Amino acid sequence: MNSQTLREARKYEEASEKMVTKEERPDFHLSARTGWMNDPNGFSYYGGKYHMFYQYYPYDTVWGPMHWGHAVSEDLLHWEFLPAALAPDEWYDRDGCFSGSAIELPDGRHLLMYTSVLQERLANGGVRDIQQQCLAVGDGVDYEKYEKNPVLTSDDLPEGCSRTDFRDPKVWRKSDGTYCCVTGNRPADGSGQILLFTSPDGFDWKFSKVLAANRDRYGKMWECPDFFELDGKGVLLTSPQDMLPQGFEYHNGNGTLCLIGTYDEATDTFTEQYNQAIDYGIDFYAPQTVVTPDGRRVMIGWLQNWDTCSFRTSHPKWFGQMSLPRELSVRDGRLYQRPLQELDAMRRNKVEYRDVTVTDTMSLDGISGRRVDIELTIRPEEEQLYQKFAIRFAQDEQYHTSLSFRPAESILKIDRKFSGSRRAIIHQRRCLVRGNREELRMRIILDRFSVEVFINDGEQVMSAVLNTEQSADGISFFANGRVKMDIVKYDL
Repeated sequence: MNSQTLREARKYEEASEKMVTKEERPDFHLSARTGWMNDPNGFSYYGGKYHMFYQYYPYDTVWGPMHWGHAVSEDLLHWEFLPAALAPDEWYDRDGCFSGSAIELPDGRHLLMYTSVLQERLANGGVRDIQQQCLAVGDGVDYEKYEKNPVLTSDDLPEGCSRTDFRDPKVWRKSDGTYCCVTGNRPADGSGQILLFTSPDGFDWKFSKVLAANRDRYGKMWECPDFFELDGKGVLLTSPQDMLPQGFEYHNGNGTLCLIGTYDEATDTFTEQYNQAIDYGIDFYAPQTVVTPDGRRVMIGWLQNWDTCSFRTSHPKWFGQMSLPRELSVRDGRLYQRPLQELDAMRRNKVEYRDVTVTDTMSLDGISGRRVDIELTIRPEEEQLYQKFAIRFAQDEQYHTSLSFRPAESILKIDRKFSGSRRAIIHQRRCLVRGNREELRMRIILDRFSVEVFINDGEQVMSAVLNTEQSADGISFFANGRVKMDIVKYDL
């Protein structure tokens, strides 16, 4: 039985969605149906379709009492909105249904696990969250909250664990049929940790162990964990808040972290070996993964930065979009990300140039657009290294966003300060490109309101939101020195 709160949200979003034209949203990135979107939730394959739920406030384009929005897709690129799945309508979640995940039960039902938020008044007049874990069960459209909610409370936490920062359960089933979930939490030292819980049936949960501890190395609280095995390694993805920069690997603010190591399934022991950022650009957070029916591990994140949420477009009906789906692999202790292979089927109108010499500013016939897939390779034309190469896109006389590479330092920079923003928010990020300076390969994907750059076959990725007017669709190239360039462009 749907509550009045949920019925109202469903009615509102259905009416409001009609106010947004197809051209006012991304083409193949999922965006908020209406209002506000943040973290991906419940990313799962169920009933022959991919389901993506998301943190959602339908009534305004700013963060508010969290609902779960819902969309489905057959290819992860073309999405159909379904009615909102959860609303804050119970005593335990009246202040928000926060992030979580989903899994199919053996009896064919769809199980959602989410964080409920209830605010309590403090003696000093302040307020603090009580965060607990809850369940809802459904058929892919309608979900009933479990009568024994919440299923994990502060009583289930070990000594010293925060009941205020205890959220974002990611659930999976082990090979022996038991269920596991990881949550973000804050221990007594105030930094982050990832807790592991187990269940025989997905409903009755108990604490197992601390899977990984931050110990003040990477930011503070660790949010939105995801844990899985891939290519013989254990992989932990999480999004640390309040990071300090470390070289060019980690940036200030809320960032992303991938820990790769060994995992012993029998004892649930994860031993870290390698660490890296997941995305080196400006806008990427809280990624979640799914396994496709043919066995690929695919990740989607929120294409946004918490410190730039006040930056608004001229299309105020929706705010927030998801990243391109990315196929993951682990090679030599490193996470590689490649655009979903289904994207290749959307490519059309191929334009190709080989061995173009770039010595100044130039453009090429047939290379323009705001929904394009570009493969670009650059190398020095002569023994002497060029000083700088840049590609500018979403460009007209007034606006552009650029990617520039300085081979002597091996630094690639994304810069959107000329993209139309009137705010002093984060406009550029730099990334230290690994590997040799003799050749740089990039795959640049534009979709109306974003750019995602896959560097050297996905060894690193940089993402950014673009709010430039759609009429700015020029693309140009620049070099200080002599650069040989190969380029292939497809419209999408």
